[in-house]
Amino acid sequence: MAKWDKKYLELCEKILNEGVEVENRTGINTLKIPSYCFEFDLQEEFPILTTKQLFFKNAITELLWIYQVASNDVRWLQERNNNIWDEWEIDTNGFWKAEQMVVENGKLVKKTIEKDFGKKYAHTIGTAYGYIIDKYDLTRKCLNNIKNNPTNRRNVISLWQEEYLKTGVLEPCVWSTEWDVTDGKLNVLVHQRSCDVPLGLPFNVTQYAVLLNMFAHVCGLKPGKMLWSIKDAHIYVNQIDGIKEQILRGKELEDLKAPTLWLNPEIDDFFKFDNSKELKDIKILNYNHHGKIEFPIAK
Repeated sequence: MAKWDKKYLELCEKILNEGVEVENRTGINTLKIPSYCFEFDLQEEFPILTTKQLFFKNAITELLWIYQVASNDVRWLQERNNNIWDEWEIDTNGFWKAEQMVVENGKLVKKTIEKDFGKKYAHTIGTAYGYIIDKYDLTRKCLNNIKNNPTNRRNVISLWQEEYLKTGVLEPCVWSTEWDVTDGKLNVLVHQRSCDVPLGLPFNVTQYAVLLNMFAHVCGLKPGKMLWSIKDAHIYVNQIDGIKEQILRGKELEDLKAPTLWLNPEIDDFFKFDNSKELKDIKILNYNHHGKIEFPIAK
């Protein structure tokens, strides 16, 4: 079994065995554990799940949307057949609506939430993710530090900017990364405040492994370790059956090897990697998996 599958299924089993059921804003309860940490050595394996299919092109285009294009416009993703942010897209008139649980008199009650972001934010997710990267030029600053000041201990990308949280549709889940260079290798510590383990975590881990490899590639470094810190690792109760099926696959089906990541060796500038549908400069090779598992999205 691929090392990432093993780590991932260990986390899933821990949540099923030790998790506490709690209410949350979506109205669908979760089983949660308060925190969890793990690490990967990207010299040993590129992490992408084999016990279920990961649609890695969607993962990579979302990554580029945030860190390379620095965009909050959902239409950019839709043009690339990526619809993962459609549920959070502000409409043409600047409104966003959802059924959510809100606190009233100390209790969670379900209500229709409608927010007016203004027409200037139509078809976006508001002041979140790529908006913040663009606002503070965070990707470029991080790469400049890696290249020109590799011993810097303050090389942080933070998407959690208090001033802009209320005007974003969703507060960032993966909200911070810290970067360092040690012995010719680039390492990253990723912080995630809230983790939908069946849906979000597989996407996020593969995304940030790609990002680390891309950063290392254009900075003339080797990819090193990716450390991952989660606060509130959870499985929604309507995802439990799917997770049990995936755990069973890990125990009963043939072990599959992890694939490899290929980056165009001719690209020496992060902002020049192709971000079209084809992703010509970024390929995941020899990806074998045991098929997809459907998991519902909690909005």
